[in-house]
Amino acid sequence: MVVHAQGTLSGTIRDSLTQKPLEFASVFLASTTYGATTNASGQFTLAGVPAGPYDLIVSYVGYKLLKRTITVRNGPQPLNLLLTPSSQQLQGVTVRPNPNRASDYQKFAETFLGQTSFSKQCRIRNPDAVLVSYDTEANELTASSPTFLQVDNTALGYRIKYYGLEFTLNFKQQFVSFYGWPIFEEMKPRNSRQQQRWLANRAKAYQGSLVHFLRSVHTNQVASQGFLVRKLRIVSNPRFARADSLRKALLQARRNQPLSAPEVDSVERWVKVPRSFSLLYLTERPIDSLRRVDASGRVWLCFRDYLQVSYLRESPDPAYQLPRPVGAPPAPATKADRQISLLSLTKHEAEILPNGQLVEPLAVFTDQYWGFEKMGELLPIDYAPPVAPPPHR
Repeated sequence: MVVHAQGTLSGTIRDSLTQKPLEFASVFLASTTYGATTNASGQFTLAGVPAGPYDLIVSYVGYKLLKRTITVRNGPQPLNLLLTPSSQQLQGVTVRPNPNRASDYQKFAETFLGQTSFSKQCRIRNPDAVLVSYDTEANELTASSPTFLQVDNTALGYRIKYYGLEFTLNFKQQFVSFYGWPIFEEMKPRNSRQQQRWLANRAKAYQGSLVHFLRSVHTNQVASQGFLVRKLRIVSNPRFARADSLRKALLQARRNQPLSAPEVDSVERWVKVPRSFSLLYLTERPIDSLRRVDASGRVWLCFRDYLQVSYLRESPDPAYQLPRPVGAPPAPATKADRQISLLSLTKHEAEILPNGQLVEPLAVFTDQYWGFEKMGELLPIDYAPPVAPPPHR
C-alpha cells in the first residue's frame, strides 16, 4: 500500500492595519476542493492536503484578494495571513453607469461555459458580478469580476466559485483565453442515482482531457493511456497573399457594381486558396521528443512546431464539429469521429507537475477538441479517476 504525503494547513486571518481577526473569510487552494471559512477568532484549518505546490487564496468582502504560492509539506503547517483593506471598503455600494450589453454578456457566457453537452448543464448564478466590455478597434471582448463568478455544473455535481477572472475573446485573431482561481464545492445529490451519474460524468470528462494527457506525459504512459501523438507543421501558402490581394482589389473596384460571371468565378477561385498548409507526420512521436526530465525527476513539456494529440478510447461529444480552416470558403459542418486536439508551446518549454498541472498555465496553447472543452469539463486538480479493477485470471 502506497501512502502519499499529506499536510494540514492552519492559521489565522487578520486585518493588516488593526490586527483584528476576520470571521467568515474564505480560504482555499485554487483549482481544488480544499476550502474553509474562518471562525469568530479568524482561524481556519485545511486537513489532508496532498503535498505539493498550490496557489492559496483568501477572500473577504472589503479587502484585497490575497494570493500566495505555497508548497504543502507532510505534517502540520502554520500560516498567519494579513489582508489589506480595499480602497473602496468604506465607499458604500457603487452603481455601474454602463451595465453590460445583453449581446456582449451572452457572447461571453456562451464562450466561457462552452458548447459541450456538459457545458449546456452549467449556469452562471451571479451574472451581475461580471464586467464585460467590447473594444471595437481591437475587435476584442474582455470580461473580469471584482469578486467571483459562481457556476453550478449540474452535469458533474460541482459548484465553482471563479475568483480573479480575466477573460479575452479576440474575434480578429480567433482565440479565446481565460484565467483565474476557481474553488470547487461538491453539490449535494438528490439521491444515489444522481451521485452515480455525477461520478460517471466526471470520469468521462477526465478521459482524454488535457490534464489526463499531461499526467500521461509525466508518468511516461502516453500510449497505454490511449493517446496517439504526432508532429504537425503549419506552413504558409506562398500563393495566398496574391490571391487575397486580387480578391480584395476586385471587390473594392466593383463595390457599387454587380460582378460579371467571369469575375464571380475568379473571386470563388481566389477564396479557395488556403492561407496555409498542415503537414502531418504519420510516425508516432516517442516520449523523449515530447518532454525533458532533469536529474531531480522534474518533467518539462518540450517540443517544436505542433503536436496533434488523438484520444482513441472515447468518441467526441455529439455537439463537436470539425473546425473549418482559416480562409476556407463556407461549407456544411462536418462531424468528427475522433477526439483530435492541437497543442503548441508559447515558451521554449513548460514544467508539468505530477498532478497534470502546468507551473505556467499560459505556456501552452490548445486548439480543436481541447479548445472546444470549457467549464463543462473542468475538474479540480485533486480529482482522481476511478481505478479499473484487475483483470480476471
